[in-house]
Amino acid sequence: MINKIFHYHRSSKHNQHAFAPGPGQLDWASQPDPFRRYEGAEVFPLIKAAQTEGPTFSEALTPNKVSACPLNLESVSQLFFDCLALSAWKSFQGSKWALRVNPSSGNLHPTEGYLICGPIQGLTDEPSVFHYSPETHGLEIRAHFSMETWEKMRLSEDTLFVGLSSIHWREAWKYGQRAYRYCQHDLGHALAALNISCAGLGWRTHLMDHLTHSDLETILGLPFKDESEIEVPDCLVAVLPSGNEPNINLNEPDYIQEFSSLDWQGTPNILSRSHMDWSGIDEVSKAASKSDRSLPNVCKREDHSNLIEDDTFPLRKAIHQRRSAVAMDGKTQIARDTFYQFLIKTVPNACPLPFQTFPWEPQVHLGLFVHRIDDLPRGVYILVRNKNHLEDLKSTFSKHFKWEKPEGCPYELDLFLLEEYDCRRMAAGVSCGQEIAGAGCFSLGMISAFEEPLKNYGPWFYPRLYWECGAIGQVLYLQAEVSGIRSTGIGCFLDDPVHHIFGIKDTSYQSLYHFTVGGPVDDNRLTTMPPY
Repeated sequence: MINKIFHYHRSSKHNQHAFAPGPGQLDWASQPDPFRRYEGAEVFPLIKAAQTEGPTFSEALTPNKVSACPLNLESVSQLFFDCLALSAWKSFQGSKWALRVNPSSGNLHPTEGYLICGPIQGLTDEPSVFHYSPETHGLEIRAHFSMETWEKMRLSEDTLFVGLSSIHWREAWKYGQRAYRYCQHDLGHALAALNISCAGLGWRTHLMDHLTHSDLETILGLPFKDESEIEVPDCLVAVLPSGNEPNINLNEPDYIQEFSSLDWQGTPNILSRSHMDWSGIDEVSKAASKSDRSLPNVCKREDHSNLIEDDTFPLRKAIHQRRSAVAMDGKTQIARDTFYQFLIKTVPNACPLPFQTFPWEPQVHLGLFVHRIDDLPRGVYILVRNKNHLEDLKSTFSKHFKWEKPEGCPYELDLFLLEEYDCRRMAAGVSCGQEIAGAGCFSLGMISAFEEPLKNYGPWFYPRLYWECGAIGQVLYLQAEVSGIRSTGIGCFLDDPVHHIFGIKDTSYQSLYHFTVGGPVDDNRLTTMPPY
């Protein structure tokens, strides 16, 4: 199976001579519906919560700063409002489309959300499975189940579960073979959005990563198999409002089969009237499916949360005004300390809450292209997010790199200047020629340990590398809003030319996602309308 992962990764690379296989031109008549609906299912409306209430961004990201909210209809409504809801509608020349608080490559939104819970005041009197509808900010009732099953499933007195899944066709319609990567980026964004939403409520999360693909299908009611529009379960996250330590039984859960006999309500809508076959995506998806209850080693993390600077920016304002920049102005500069805050927020030791669902050691490092930062020279840098990889990175990267700590950098932050030069054109060039990567304050490639974690854990760990990248991207998005600028994720980059810049000659490390941060150029032709 691992050879299928390596084959897909190679075949989905872009290079100077050709992009990965794609549709060539878009069939607008078959553009997927951005909203999954379960036709015939009853919809329970959630409360459309105010955006400005609650903690500041820095308070939410600092452990133990926010008191836990009670579990009820209001808090569940806030949870979904802040992680998967709509943030605005846009229109241009008669066309209209929705934006969401969780970003998506091409605004195609392959990620679906589900709620599994026991009785909750104001919401349900019996344990239930719901599908979240961002279009209405409501919950579609899929099934009810017994209290006996819920007692076996829940981890503490106050528990709920959020399930996330992907519909690969939504991305493949536009991006072809490479779309599986983008679906996993989006899943990582959604996981971080969920973590941060929970942090704003004083809650914490636990990834139920011992569950298999088959377990998740059964719990979420996803056994239906439309081969063109298959919905793949990705993960189940336990949300713990009470603060009690979860008691996880890694043996075969005895509640799983009880979900297979439920009376599931609603029929999933058809998203497109015609489809193109991207068999490589189905193959890698099956190869990366988790078939056993193995787990990665849980890492112990140091606490450097003292590096998070206080701010007065409301968390929910940042969440709901977040936008992807479509262009950068090529002139905005940011302060060096602001740049360091961006980096601090991406390191689990310094800022754990966005990454609380990831029990494994950080695998992803940031290869940075610095363009316009006060008191920092332009050039190529590396942020090492896991000290255990430092010596390996030094031996893998180009031998002529400096590995110098820049001025003013906090001692605990493993940031190094590798090479000093104006890298704006190069950054744009390896990001598929997109000027936005060279016209901001800085851009970056997320360079992940690749061969070793896949061989250690197995093919199922492949999507998790992208989840980690997506979570980093979500934090960068929100920090940009707090800093008064904008950012955007870049899925289109030339894989091996990026590796060449850093001197990577094999697949020990691979660049999996790019990002750019800077002063945005707004498109004033668009009209913005409220989400609901």
